[in-house]
Amino acid sequence: MADKNNFKTLISTLTIVLLAFSYAAKSESQHSQLIHRFQQYLQINTAQPTPNYMPAVDFILLQAKSIGLDVQVLEYVKSKPVILLTWQGKAKSLPSILLNSHTDVVPAEKEKWVHEPFSAHKDSNGDIYARGSQDMKCVGLQYLEALRNLKDKGFVPLRTIHVSFVPDEEILGRDGAQMFVGSKDFDSLNVGVVLDEGLASPDENYRVFYGERSAPWWLVVKAVGAPGHGSKLYDNSAMENLLKSVEIIMRFRAAQFDLVKAGLACEEEVISVNPVFLKAGTPTPTFKEKEPIKNKLGVPLVTVANHSNPWWTLLEAAILKVGGKLHKPEIFPAATDARFVRRRGIAAFGFSPMANTPILLHDHNEFLNEAEYLKGVGVYEAIIESYASYMEAVEDRDTLSEL
Repeated sequence: MADKNNFKTLISTLTIVLLAFSYAAKSESQHSQLIHRFQQYLQINTAQPTPNYMPAVDFILLQAKSIGLDVQVLEYVKSKPVILLTWQGKAKSLPSILLNSHTDVVPAEKEKWVHEPFSAHKDSNGDIYARGSQDMKCVGLQYLEALRNLKDKGFVPLRTIHVSFVPDEEILGRDGAQMFVGSKDFDSLNVGVVLDEGLASPDENYRVFYGERSAPWWLVVKAVGAPGHGSKLYDNSAMENLLKSVEIIMRFRAAQFDLVKAGLACEEEVISVNPVFLKAGTPTPTFKEKEPIKNKLGVPLVTVANHSNPWWTLLEAAILKVGGKLHKPEIFPAATDARFVRRRGIAAFGFSPMANTPILLHDHNEFLNEAEYLKGVGVYEAIIESYASYMEAVEDRDTLSEL
């Protein structure tokens, strides 16, 4: 009898070991597929000023079909598609969730990269090098992978979940998010909260953004002067006159930067000035533009990031639930598409789950480690499940009847 019991125990132990091995192998295979899809998306060149959007559209629609999401392709400006994916919730009258990302990326000087910027090369350490790996193709695909996981485990959302992929964020978003958010299509979504891009964090704590600095002023300083041969000495050349302005600008920049270096102000609390382009020999129009970022009462447009806002409470709790850590909520140091929804009074948080990662958006050799990417999928899965399950105080009979 003892031998028989020992044999049963051995069989049970072997079964558990085999099941565990099978699960690990399946998990490893799934992870490999996730990384492969991420690399495929990164390999599509959507760099400004001539982004090739259609291959990106085809790729995203293929993913949406495999997950089982409803699809719309909206085009407010020719050849600049907005992709809208939807997972209908049980209570259609409750405000929905919108997960936003942009499909375009900034240019990359390939001669300054260790790997081709659109090769999505993965090194032995698991770092995936590509333009858009941080800004922000990672986020768009993480949304989809999180939804895929939720579908696979049989989750049924209470609230409707929308995922938008918009063009032209890197050139102010006027033909992308601005047109979309101002449309009747957007009105019909009944959006209650939006997630958009954030920034990587060099330490173990994630960063969440509840607002943005004032929208950028793009200034073109035009200097004129007497023309002449390049080897001739003469007073008041155009470049000589330009440098006088540059000197004044750089003194102001240095004074603002000194406040940050001395710890007297955070980066988002000062005025940053960065000369980014110099052109000579061809007339350039002078312009000055400013996008308003305040409401009609002059109040800065931010989303409440404390426990008086249930969307913040749910976000924070979901991140902590899966073992994530958070810095205190911040003001984003640049402009994102989230500003368009905040202007409409809709809660919006900037969040990209990239901890232990150097901030490399718009920089050479932009990369994201595969482990951080996979971890981020799990973080979004927790957030989306929490948001989509949120049952605020509902009193109207129509909503109750849906449940």
